[in-house]
Amino acid sequence: MALRIEDYGLIGDLHTAAIVGRDGSIDWLCLPRFDSGACFAALLGEARHGRWKLAPVDPIRAQSWHYRDNTLVLEREIETEYGACRVVDFMPRRSGEAAHIVRIVEGLRGQVLIRSELVPRFDYGEAVPWIEQTEDGMSAAAGPDALVLRTPASLQEKDEGIVAEFTVTAGETLPLVLSWHPSHLPPPALIDPVAALEETEGLWREWSGRCTYQGEWRDAVLRSVITLKALTYGPTGGIVAAPTTSLPEAIGGERNWDYRFCWLRDAALSVQALLRTGYVAEAAAFREWLLRAVTGHPRQAHIMYGLAGERRLTEYTLAALPGYEGSAPVHIGNAASEQFQLDIFGELADAFFLGVELLNIPPEPSRWQNTLLALEVVEEVWKQPDEGIWEVRGPRRHFTHSKVMAWVAFDRAIRVVERFGVPGPVDRWRAIRDEIHDQVCRQGYDSERRTFTQSYGSQELDASVLLIPAVGFLPPDDERVVGTVEAVQRWLTRDGFVDRYSTGGDAGSVDGLSGVEGAFLPCSFWLADALAGIGRTEEARALFGRLVALSNDLGLISEEYDPIGKRLLGNFPQAFTHLALVNTAVLLTSGPT
Repeated sequence: MALRIEDYGLIGDLHTAAIVGRDGSIDWLCLPRFDSGACFAALLGEARHGRWKLAPVDPIRAQSWHYRDNTLVLEREIETEYGACRVVDFMPRRSGEAAHIVRIVEGLRGQVLIRSELVPRFDYGEAVPWIEQTEDGMSAAAGPDALVLRTPASLQEKDEGIVAEFTVTAGETLPLVLSWHPSHLPPPALIDPVAALEETEGLWREWSGRCTYQGEWRDAVLRSVITLKALTYGPTGGIVAAPTTSLPEAIGGERNWDYRFCWLRDAALSVQALLRTGYVAEAAAFREWLLRAVTGHPRQAHIMYGLAGERRLTEYTLAALPGYEGSAPVHIGNAASEQFQLDIFGELADAFFLGVELLNIPPEPSRWQNTLLALEVVEEVWKQPDEGIWEVRGPRRHFTHSKVMAWVAFDRAIRVVERFGVPGPVDRWRAIRDEIHDQVCRQGYDSERRTFTQSYGSQELDASVLLIPAVGFLPPDDERVVGTVEAVQRWLTRDGFVDRYSTGGDAGSVDGLSGVEGAFLPCSFWLADALAGIGRTEEARALFGRLVALSNDLGLISEEYDPIGKRLLGNFPQAFTHLALVNTAVLLTSGPT
């Protein structure tokens, strides 16, 4: 039986990340990058699709796990009938092409018989490698990829995998080091696992020590920013939405997407979260990634990009993988990258403005020229329907949130001109800004139900309209904002948690997909923000507390939650959710900024 999503932890090296189960099995790992083919894909299938399990042979009486303080070093303590041991898992920062996973087993008392079972399967579980003995271990290679496992324990090939069994007694330590390298190059030099552990802990503790948030939710905030850092592709500064693909939004459903890319919609929120917690360099790096990714004519801007700004993210399915708990299809790539989403122009403008406002970066002439071009594009297209923030695969519509973000695009450009005196047709922009504002308030607002709606002329609600006060479109105490917050609570929540929009039945046609999905956790944090904005602070704090409690015992959280099954859903861990957690914690601690 598959572990639940909340039964997994994360280790990483700022190039990729491994998903580690509480049973000691690494069930997902893409090498050498987040978006590369997986060499362990059991998360979306079975053990035969690739994994590395390290666990006692005898039944486990008790176990616990945690991250070592303020790090991404994962530690499990395990007790059997005959003894107890500790297993430490981590990925050292890279110094070259090679990637390493280090697992150190420490005997605590008695004797524990341990079994290491490495089943390497490249290309998402389809490529069975050639395994052979090396001078200091065993290697597995197929196509462009190679792995080498080194350990003092005796290794043997078994069932197209590499197996070891060994006993640790109190005071003994035994390391296992798995290294990836391009198959056309020789294996990398063996690293010192103890020295690598010390260095890795030191780097994470130094980085965590720069967190400036000191409020009552410091533990949750710190774990969230560590997770955001772990989801950062170090060479470029881009932050992936999640390290996984196709973890379902409903068990057994078809809403399974590849999230191993960088979304523009996350940009401004990510910059805010990083700046608000003291990580100026990381905020600046993500902003730089963003501005590089969209370099070129704004008419060709995409809603998401690859880790280095790649534009072609062709979507296809993997029939060989049955999916997490049978949730098929398994997707690689994301066809939503080709969609027209009007809101990205507002998010780009907001990220640019945050840079000049909070990072104190004067508008760079070349980038300001690109902004002027972008505003020309928005002026042409803002009256057109689009696919909206949620990347619906149904017909285009005049989504209210999209129009609000078009307003944001002009509003932020006007503010840059007013502050820095850079050139721009500011009078025309003000007129367009006012026109958009008037149109949204007339066509996107239902006066009878006292709420902004999902799209013009629709009776449906959409949680994205909770961002209306957050982006400054209307003040929080405006009666239309208050009515919208109350409408979302009344018609778009389950057990207090917020759905993005209605799914299933006739309403499901908006996204062109069958079935339902879980409550969307970032939107639930937005509701907490909105409640605080309209003065219902205690209610906001109570909701925030419930949301934080949904994190697993390592402090990690996914995209969605099933209020009936009481379990996490969707890709994991989810950057969008963690950055929403950070921004809400800061808001509730210090008030609106």
